[in-house]
Amino acid sequence: MVQNKAGRWYFGWNIVAAASLLTLLSSGMRLSMGPFFLPMARDLGFSRSLLAAIVAVGMICYGLAMPFAGWLVARRGTRFVLLAGVAMVAVSVVWAVLATSPTPFLLSFGILLSVGLAFASPVSVTPVITYWFTRQRGKALFFLSTGSMAGIAVMTPVLTFAVETFGWRATLLGYGAAFTLIAIPLAVFVFRDAAPEHADLLPAEIEAMVANPPPASKSLSVAQVLRTVPFWMIFAGMFACGFSMNLLGTHGVPMLMDHGYDAFTSAAGIGVIGFVAIFGTMVLGRMADRFPRRHLLAAIYGVRGIGFFVLVVVGTHFELYLAATIGGLVWAGSIALSSAILADVYGVRTVGVLYGLAYVGHQLGGMLSAWLGGWGYETFGTHWIAFGASGALLVAAAALSLRLPPRGFRLMADGAT
Repeated sequence: MVQNKAGRWYFGWNIVAAASLLTLLSSGMRLSMGPFFLPMARDLGFSRSLLAAIVAVGMICYGLAMPFAGWLVARRGTRFVLLAGVAMVAVSVVWAVLATSPTPFLLSFGILLSVGLAFASPVSVTPVITYWFTRQRGKALFFLSTGSMAGIAVMTPVLTFAVETFGWRATLLGYGAAFTLIAIPLAVFVFRDAAPEHADLLPAEIEAMVANPPPASKSLSVAQVLRTVPFWMIFAGMFACGFSMNLLGTHGVPMLMDHGYDAFTSAAGIGVIGFVAIFGTMVLGRMADRFPRRHLLAAIYGVRGIGFFVLVVVGTHFELYLAATIGGLVWAGSIALSSAILADVYGVRTVGVLYGLAYVGHQLGGMLSAWLGGWGYETFGTHWIAFGASGALLVAAAALSLRLPPRGFRLMADGAT
């Protein structure tokens, strides 16, 4: 159902489409470091550990910038934050291609690019989607996740081809130009913070709400939320999610190449995960508003965790693509479900800031895995250190997700639920 009560196209879906495209470009870049990793290290004369450390700093800067981006969205609006992010991305890519030593590369590629991408990330567009959707919020947020998955599916092989053909500097400049030309029109003409009254509710649902208004209760403040257990359970799950996603994005291609696959096969294997995840997201999105969200979240984490153990031991092309296909079915959705659960439990008023704070856990995990993937291989000569840890963390996150509050549970400042 994508129409409003008058039978016309509901504009909220335009916002979802624009947000998904923007997420493809921003999150896709953050999750597609693999094609750049070895060429950058060779060209700049950096060790794997040094470049992994720079990537790790970028991950934590990306995460720390997200709560600030969510705070700015609440005060200055979505359009302002997105345009600020575009400006930072444009400056950072030019600076990065001119850098020849660790410090300027850290400041440009590691820090400024990460902050710019954070300003154009899902944290900046999730609040506007929650404003525009009530009845189909789970589906809308899942469709937003297709942007991240499409980023893996599309950008990993495209960037691999571009880096192999034109070099990493020309590829990074091309990315910056494309990002700027696409993001500015979306920010100016599509994103609208002012949602219609009652959002996407059907006429019967609006009548029922008017006839039986919910009791007036005050939502928890951010400080109060940080003293509740469900938030930190979501935070822990996001840590495991970030650890796994950024490990695969940064070290997935190098790991497969170390196991004997060529660059294009390695990139294609990672790309299959994102490609399949697009369709998996559509299915999970329809399930998110019909089944317990905590159960879906647990299933996603659990199957993904098993997939990380399998990915390290695949030995043939068929095994690689089969593992990637199965993993892709559950690769998406953890972030969408986490943000939907946050809105369910704490309300939509603070969801932007809470999502940004929870995403700090995601990037802490990403920072650790980016470093561990490089250090673990150089120190022990195996990828089992990082990839095995990722599988274990995801299985633990699955068990923790089953303990989250059921749908319909709502924490209020006055003690109401």
